[in-house]
Amino acid sequence: MRELSVVDLGVMPYAEALEVQRGIAHDRVAGSGLDDVLLLVEHPPVITLGRSSKSGQHLTASRELLAARGVELFEVERGGDVTFHGPGQIVGYPILDLKRAPLRRDLHWYLRQLEAVLIDTLGRLGVVAERRDGLTGVWANGRKIASIGVHARDWVTWHGFALNVTTDLTFFDLMVPCGISGVEMTSIARELSSGDVEVGEVRSTIVDAFATRFGLKATRGEIHGLRLPALSPR
Repeated sequence: MRELSVVDLGVMPYAEALEVQRGIAHDRVAGSGLDDVLLLVEHPPVITLGRSSKSGQHLTASRELLAARGVELFEVERGGDVTFHGPGQIVGYPILDLKRAPLRRDLHWYLRQLEAVLIDTLGRLGVVAERRDGLTGVWANGRKIASIGVHARDWVTWHGFALNVTTDLTFFDLMVPCGISGVEMTSIARELSSGDVEVGEVRSTIVDAFATRFGLKATRGEIHGLRLPALSPR
């Protein structure tokens, strides 16, 4: 079975994680480097603008307000509009070569698979989640709980998904999340009415659901000489 190297970056500033994933992805495009990788990370507060953001028109806060709340701002190459990453949120950056079986050269299929991974994960944790026609991401009880934005070159993917676990949802008031007017954001903690959600358990569940959906064997990874902690028990 094709292996998936799962790398837990812990808490890492967005700029550093971006360079890590770009470096791995560029090596894959060049035909060298690691095999398939799933980077898992938690970021300090940051807002990112994707290719659909149209120069931040859905960013409703001034740069001064962002700075006052300790929120960084980046424009990046991923698809999608504006979104937030921060504490209590699990961000996943899959770096996969879609040219190789059992994967497919089909970005629509890939996006639907990522949604399925998150729906499976949430279901195992007791949250009923679903897709919404015409939109990318995952919803629970009519509220958006996970966002997805990807990029690919020569069918090698990077960027990925963000799942709100115990996220401070007031940060989403600084924007029109994903450019969707009227959208309300939620988290696992909110949906379960519990502040005791274990991020490590959610992370392990994501890994298991991801490996199952994509037909890969998950193993603990190591990159750039950085020794990383083992995955939490499943």
